[in-house]
Amino acid sequence: MAGVVSVQAPRVIAIDGPSGSGKGTVSRRVAAALGWHLLDSGALYRVLAFAAQAAQITANEPVRLGALAHDLKVSFSETADGAECIRLDGHDVTRAVRSEECGNQASILAAIPEVRNGLRQLQRGFRRPPGLVADGRDMGTVIFPDAVLKIFLTASATERAQRRYNQLKEQGLNASLGDLFLDISARDDRDHNRAVSPLQPAADAVRLDTTGMGIQQVVEYVLELARQRL
Repeated sequence: MAGVVSVQAPRVIAIDGPSGSGKGTVSRRVAAALGWHLLDSGALYRVLAFAAQAAQITANEPVRLGALAHDLKVSFSETADGAECIRLDGHDVTRAVRSEECGNQASILAAIPEVRNGLRQLQRGFRRPPGLVADGRDMGTVIFPDAVLKIFLTASATERAQRRYNQLKEQGLNASLGDLFLDISARDDRDHNRAVSPLQPAADAVRLDTTGMGIQQVVEYVLELARQRL
């Protein structure tokens, strides 16, 4: 049966939440602390948006997008200083896919059923020993419903916009706090209301509002929960 895995399959920690909730950074640090693999599923949609633009495939071509999604060759790693590195066909595309334009396009593509179907097998392929930390919006509800631990992170839209603003400024990129707030609010609306895999916590997920919390505080909380489950 599709989506069913054996009890011997490597364990998964699923960390879901809206854009800017901190799930990406938290997932990387948790994966590093456990020595597990990492899946940044949100980045897959960004990579797809980048690849689609390069191939001149639009959001009005769902079949072509689905095929492109199915064949993506993506890997995630960390640099020596702990920063993320995203590679497409062996090429570093981290900076390109983290642009706001790419993020907005990724949110649009994520609502297309053919895209989600095309990426499903790719995402499940990241599940390898000794374990996987999967970060996204439907990791605990659709992709890994048997995850040993499911976390749903959130934060106020104002705080998430501020975090994204700080991140972009640190990368030397121009940003408008007001525009980021509007973009995040629009993404939230699309994510929550799309027909396929809408953003929502799994019934058995631990919900955590990270407003006002430091990243390391959240990481320690997740690791403590993981120690109780593993």
